Amino acid sequence: MLRALLNQWCKVNLMLQIIIGIVLGVIVGITAPSVGNSVAFLGDFFVKALKSVAPVLVFILVLSAIAQHRAERPTNVKDILVLYLIGTFTAALVAVSACFILKPTLLLTNIEAYDASNAPSGVLLVLKNLLMNLADNPFSAIANANYIGILAWATIVGFALKSAIPSSKKFLSELSDAVSFMVRIVIRLAPFGVFGLVAQTLSTTSFSEFVSTYARLLVVLVGAMLFVALVVNPLIVFIKIRKNPYPLVLTCLAQSGLTAFFTRSSAANIPVNMDLCKKLDLNPDTYSVSIPLGATINMAGAAVTVTVMALAATNTL
Repeated sequence: MLRALLNQWCKVNLMLQIIIGIVLGVIVGITAPSVGNSVAFLGDFFVKALKSVAPVLVFILVLSAIAQHRAERPTNVKDILVLYLIGTFTAALVAVSACFILKPTLLLTNIEAYDASNAPSGVLLVLKNLLMNLADNPFSAIANANYIGILAWATIVGFALKSAIPSSKKFLSELSDAVSFMVRIVIRLAPFGVFGLVAQTLSTTSFSEFVSTYARLLVVLVGAMLFVALVVNPLIVFIKIRKNPYPLVLTCLAQSGLTAFFTRSSAANIPVNMDLCKKLDLNPDTYSVSIPLGATINMAGAAVTVTVMALAATNTL
């Protein structure tokens, strides 16, 4: 009986499962807060599982892709870096514009003096920290999810293995497939993880009070993100492919955007994005590097959030 139900559940489309998880999380979080707190571990487990598998996945995929890369296959990484810069700048511009129009504020209570002694004192210190991350021990980089260090070591080892015998490269390919299989198992837990995250959020926060206090801030934050996702990004995609961008954009939002929004972690969403790139039959030489790099530097979501919160604090003061 249980096995039959499990088989039927696995046949349901993953995105439909996630939507069901969101709806049930909202219902449980609002109507039964105690139950919402009890199932919070499901969300924590899902995010931790994603964050745990992501560093290993990135290291193996980047290493394997570089070791097996052939010179005649373009990677387009330069174009992607330019698009990253354009997308990030545009998202920040949208956030600034929204803040000047709606002027969001914060509710600041129990504020203590900020200790700025740990903040970077200049560009040189930032560059020094970047170099230290690049030179991090590979095992430490994987354990601490230092993606700059992971990318650096995976690139070095990958180039070192370009001259390896075919059987070694085949092993790397099979190892990459094995790690990808592990990722797919974790992603199948997404409906339960999202259910736990939503239920926990709504059970620990008075929804009506939260909305009344931060209504304008929520409108600016979510509105700016939706504008970037549904207007700015499709425009960038259209300029590049000269086709209707919305089928691709909506697919990415449905399969990656939802988990990114609820996990609130670029690193946790790396496995989801990798799996989506594979489904879209993209070049692994490209996405195995561009996805972890994009998650490491953070982009549109971070640009919107940091900009809006900084200007909201400024408006408040």
